[in-house]
Amino acid sequence: MSSRSLPETTAYVRITRQSWQQGLLEGEVSAGDYEWRFQWRFRHTKRLMIQPSQGRALIQEPLGRFLEKCDYQLEPGGDYSFTIRAQF
Repeated sequence: MSSRSLPETTAYVRITRQSWQQGLLEGEVSAGDYEWRFQWRFRHTKRLMIQPSQGRALIQEPLGRFLEKCDYQLEPGGDYSFTIRAQF
């Protein structure tokens, strides 16, 4: 049996804006050669918008999970990271 490790990519997140009154987080995320801007609305209906559309399918689900798990700990100006089990 060979022990092959799963591919991994580190995603880097920077929070640029936060509004608890509006239920909103905005920021930037990068992974591999990709960079996106995002807006996370976490009140009522949770909604994640990511631009540009190129490569969005790669980051949407892992970023959504990260934001749901950590949204109340994230602060504007903060730099964060998480690991994605895929090679970008």
